[in-house]
Amino acid sequence: MDSGDDKAIVDLVQLTKKAIREDGFLFLENYGVSLEQLHRQFALAQYLHCNISEEDQERLLFHPETSGKWAGYKHPWGFKRERMVYDGITQFNWYSKEWADCNLVPKCILPFMDEIVAFNVFLMESVNRRILALFSKVLELPDDYLWDNVQSHEGGPTGEGYFRHALFRPFTAEAEKLSKGLRFHGHCDYGTTTLLFSVPVTQLQIWGTDEQWRYVPYKAGALVVNIGETLEIVSGGHFKATRHRVFKPPADQVDVERLSLVQFNSSVGDLRMTPAKESPLIQREGLADYQGAFREFQKAMATGIPIPTNKEWREIQIAEMVNTTDSIRNAVGQDWIMQEGQLMNKREFHGVSVVLPV
Repeated sequence: MDSGDDKAIVDLVQLTKKAIREDGFLFLENYGVSLEQLHRQFALAQYLHCNISEEDQERLLFHPETSGKWAGYKHPWGFKRERMVYDGITQFNWYSKEWADCNLVPKCILPFMDEIVAFNVFLMESVNRRILALFSKVLELPDDYLWDNVQSHEGGPTGEGYFRHALFRPFTAEAEKLSKGLRFHGHCDYGTTTLLFSVPVTQLQIWGTDEQWRYVPYKAGALVVNIGETLEIVSGGHFKATRHRVFKPPADQVDVERLSLVQFNSSVGDLRMTPAKESPLIQREGLADYQGAFREFQKAMATGIPIPTNKEWREIQIAEMVNTTDSIRNAVGQDWIMQEGQLMNKREFHGVSVVLPV
């Protein structure tokens, strides 16, 4: 990007265009975080999960059903505040309030908050901003178009997005049976980009163009970039939101814990997602109707249904998330359907259908 080599920049844009149209995700290396710095951040996440007190677990317990956010501490009994079947996943999620108020953060991690903040500021203002500049080039718009007009970057290091420390402990026999090996259903992220770091315990899977799930390979120190639904819609369907899920690891890793660091970058909450029609790419090639979220938004707009704001879109899906261990909802005839020979999860939010591979 900064090489001054016009041919290198053109080649990079073409490579990126191919990746985001076909694969929906990118691998980044040499993005400015050393392996030593990254290991330090993983060590802090491990420290939090090993040392958070029972008092803080209860005091900071999340309430996604009412807040539409994952803010705070997630217990290992599902994705609702009420404890259900043990899923072995614990998290701490920083949103704007957690960044602003040390009383909303586990006491054990307070001495290290300066490091965590600096890490997130760098990811947002250097890494994510440069990724969005590259994506703006793909749309043939000014480099700062997506940063200035779409990305939320006010309200703390992650704007309206959030940062997650997550620990996946091995499944119990009951959870594996009920969930059929799923830790997270197949889904797309709601925002602009999701930045997560490659780890040796393999659980992240991507839905390919051949309609098969495949594990994302491990690359030490690499950054995996998922594209969110906001960018799929803003690009008029030319970008492909990453269809992904978290699944049980291969047999030789089933008894190993998986630690995860993720920055979820969000679009401006009050923005209603529509294509950037000033894009020369969209003007020349038109809208691409082959993509999931964009296609469904187009259908809703054609029938006169008001398009939800980004805030409405992400918060209702968080509030109404279904646990992978819910054997009633996760069945054909309930949330699941068969579509062209594939098992799909079908939900509707604000009049817009969401159909994704289980």
